Amino acid sequence: MASLDTGNQAEDLALKHLQLNKLSLVERNYHCRRGEIDLIMLDQTVLVFIEVRYRKSARFGSALESVDQRKQNKIIHTANHYLQQQAPTHTGCRFDVVAISSGLSSSDITWVKDAFQVN
Repeated sequence: MASLDTGNQAEDLALKHLQLNKLSLVERNYHCRRGEIDLIMLDQTVLVFIEVRYRKSARFGSALESVDQRKQNKIIHTANHYLQQQAPTHTGCRFDVVAISSGLSSSDITWVKDAFQVN
């Protein structure tokens, strides 16, 4: 249960950080059969699919490094599913990663806009 609480705290922290940077929440924890997207937000008219990663230490790689090609493919598939279910109200979309390392404070956040693209 502790890791689930930590994950929720990391998502809460990321959400607050993104909202302070003028993004607005569309949906949280969107699920489909093959994956989940932590946060879906709007950056003006751009729909942003956001993966939030937390690592207490970099012993097994950093939070950013943990978003490997396999994880990116799952996120892309889930984003495509989401887009097929929704009426388009945006002018584009992108994939961001919010990496939180060490502790759960705003000083430990790295936000990578347009972290990866659809191949």
